[in-house]
Amino acid sequence: MTATRTAPILVIGLGCRRGCSAQALRALIEQSLARAGLTLDGVQALASIDLKRDEPGLVQLAAQLGLELEVFSAAQLDRYAPQLSHHSAIAYEQTGCFGIAESAALALAEQLAGTPASLLVTRQHTAEATFALACARQNPR
Repeated sequence: MTATRTAPILVIGLGCRRGCSAQALRALIEQSLARAGLTLDGVQALASIDLKRDEPGLVQLAAQLGLELEVFSAAQLDRYAPQLSHHSAIAYEQTGCFGIAESAALALAEQLAGTPASLLVTRQHTAEATFALACARQNPR
């Protein structure tokens, strides 16, 4: 009997400055995915820090893409610090965690899959926003 392979859980993590537009966020996502040879197909959700729960650009982007926006507290995100490709002292000073995009992507991918997650695309950034893509494989049931 062979094990059933399930599609990986793909989650985009985003951090942004206040007032960042949905268009700027989408451009960062599409450019980052294109550089990695990936598309939005298969992405299950967006993730960020709870401080951005009501950020208009993030909320609009989630609606445009038809994806849920899940948020996590700084304490929940800080536990992913050892897995981050970049530790930002500024992010830590402002939020209490060393990186929002990577941490949030890892947290949600792990939560959705029920298994450890890893970064498929590490932190990509513009002056306004950060992006990361995490992947986790669900255990076949």
